[in-house]
Amino acid sequence: MSHGFLEVGAIVRHAHRPEWGQGQVQSIIGARITVNFEHSGKVVLHGEDIPLELITLDDL
Repeated sequence: MSHGFLEVGAIVRHAHRPEWGQGQVQSIIGARITVNFEHSGKVVLHGEDIPLELITLDDL
């Protein structure tokens, strides 16, 4: 399953909520993406234009 550039297991950050820290994509069902963030826990995001940024090994 993927949502554009996102796949289950990807490490991301929310562009508008940096205090949530890094998160791992848990599931993608249609326009709903569930992410488990290190400082905010499990969050379900709705919508097609979700401001998630993919974190790559170069970003770590």
